[in-house]
Amino acid sequence: MMTVEQVMASHKANVETLFGLTSKAFEGVEKIVELNLTASKAALSEANAHTQSLLSVKDAQELLALQSGLIQPLAEKTAAYSRHLYDIATAATADLGKNFEGQAADAQKKFMGMVDTAAKNAPAGSESAVAIMKSSVTAANNALESVQKAVKQATEMAEANFNAVAATATTATKPVAKKR
Repeated sequence: MMTVEQVMASHKANVETLFGLTSKAFEGVEKIVELNLTASKAALSEANAHTQSLLSVKDAQELLALQSGLIQPLAEKTAAYSRHLYDIATAATADLGKNFEGQAADAQKKFMGMVDTAAKNAPAGSESAVAIMKSSVTAANNALESVQKAVKQATEMAEANFNAVAATATTATKPVAKKR
């Protein structure tokens, strides 16, 4: 059985963890807002420059050359923006995942400690019930580890797919821009 001090210490640790996670979440939001502001300022500046260029066009051929020259840089900037956004989201998720894994490992240790204490104080003849309980806890821990590994593999696969799509999109615009 947990003492009052242990319960209070656990609550204090949980509150600190909550505030830490909230702080990390806000850091991620701040980075996204900063990225969007930077991208918006750049887009506005580029739109202004493009408009000025359009106003100075003398013939249709020059207009086509100007328009085709925009395709590749736009695709590259879109890919870079998406990559940066993905990196921010991945970093925030990784921080939360590490924290969750640490909390889960700590909780598992504490629970196993309680099971061991209960086993030591269990009445004679209850060894099989204690063994079943320990076996159940071990099975649950193994299942949790399997889920964590699957999530990590899925995240790695998603990142690889994202990188492949971004590279393909950027590469695909190069021939289009050159043809015009």
